[in-house]
Amino acid sequence: MIEIPEAAALARQLNAAIAGLRVARVQAALSPHRFAWYQGDPAGYPALLEGRSIEEAYPLGGTLELRLGDARLALSEGVRLAWHPPGSPLPRRHQLLLEFEDGGALSASVQMYGGLLAFREGQADNPYYLIAREKPSPLADAFDRVYFDALIAGVEDRRVSAKALLATEQRVPGLGNGVLQDILYSAGLHPKRRLESLTPADLDRLYASLKSTLVEMAALGGRDTETDLFGLPGGYATRCSKFTLGQPCARCASPIQKAAYLGGSVYFCPACQPL
Repeated sequence: MIEIPEAAALARQLNAAIAGLRVARVQAALSPHRFAWYQGDPAGYPALLEGRSIEEAYPLGGTLELRLGDARLALSEGVRLAWHPPGSPLPRRHQLLLEFEDGGALSASVQMYGGLLAFREGQADNPYYLIAREKPSPLADAFDRVYFDALIAGVEDRRVSAKALLATEQRVPGLGNGVLQDILYSAGLHPKRRLESLTPADLDRLYASLKSTLVEMAALGGRDTETDLFGLPGGYATRCSKFTLGQPCARCASPIQKAAYLGGSVYFCPACQPL
């Protein structure tokens, strides 16, 4: 899934690989997918994007946006991007394909669900995209302690869990169940800990971990549980994930555990993250 660090890493790779390239041909919705979300009718994507050049790619929380003149292409959630150099074979199945005049191509395939939104600047109506544009990313200076404290103070239900606090309601766009695990691990907080039980010291650790963990993940090219533009895993070695389940905790050697919670799996150290 594209989350905050993956969006940042993919933007860097795209700017190096395709910035300046001119789109020659667009295919959208070639392979129907029930949970592939488009902006309006994808049949209009070729007319909107063909003949335009990729000017810049940049992250908006967990959304990756490409600027092509006054057109925008926003990719999010479970969209898997792949770069195909000139002369290489193209995938048979995809939800979006951009072919460039130099012979290279960029394909986007939806795994579970994902957004592939093409629109003219200012005409997007997807609420998740609009929220991602409005709120600051934890990678930015604007996401400071004052902003974090205001975010926490604005949560009405103090019984909300640490997982629900960070990874639901679009409180922090792009912070999903994937990056959540190591943020809470570094903060020493169990995913089921209630907000009402968190002390000022707990919140200090949570804020520091949220900022530092995401910065490290982004700097290393995303998590090792996800792949980049070239099909390679990210350089950040996750502490709590499917790769470390049952392995000894790096701090106390207790086995990392897994539990089903709030519609997904959580990974944690039972000793370092007591409930």
